[in-house]
Amino acid sequence: MSSTTLPSGTTLRLLESTDAAELAAAYRRNREHLAPWEPLREEDFFTVEGQAGAVAARLAGLASGTDAPWVLEAEGRIVGAVTLSGIVRGPFLSAHVGYWVDAALQGRGITSAALRAVLTAARDDLGLHRVQASVLPHNAGSRALLDRAGFTLIGSAPSYLRIAGRWQDHLLYQRILA
Repeated sequence: MSSTTLPSGTTLRLLESTDAAELAAAYRRNREHLAPWEPLREEDFFTVEGQAGAVAARLAGLASGTDAPWVLEAEGRIVGAVTLSGIVRGPFLSAHVGYWVDAALQGRGITSAALRAVLTAARDDLGLHRVQASVLPHNAGSRALLDRAGFTLIGSAPSYLRIAGRWQDHLLYQRILA
């Protein structure tokens, strides 16, 4: 999948090596907004240098077939991301999906449209059978997004990920891409 213009006018495109500065700006802009849903971040994460390393790692994953990282772009700046990670081939044909959108753009259907496009690419371009997502039980917005995208709740995982500085339970969802 190259780039896709979403109904909101936002563009979904693959991550590029030149995106570090824009990603750093987006993460700084959304630091408080994302903090409850993400691991604690070192200060370096919010710098161009820190994001250059993260971009290089994601692009290495893209080249090796383990990741498929997209960014959301509006008016020339990055306003979110959707990433398929942990892509497994063989009989599993599965990946994990993560996503975020700029606080100022929430509630406009941008993440829903981006997730639909990524799920289509996961099936049609990557040949995946299944995509999984994990979500904090109190993240009502993300749970509703997954429901709208056709994900099914398949279970829970106690102390699954260290988010916001502590081990937290997660709900596990999957979408079969038939």
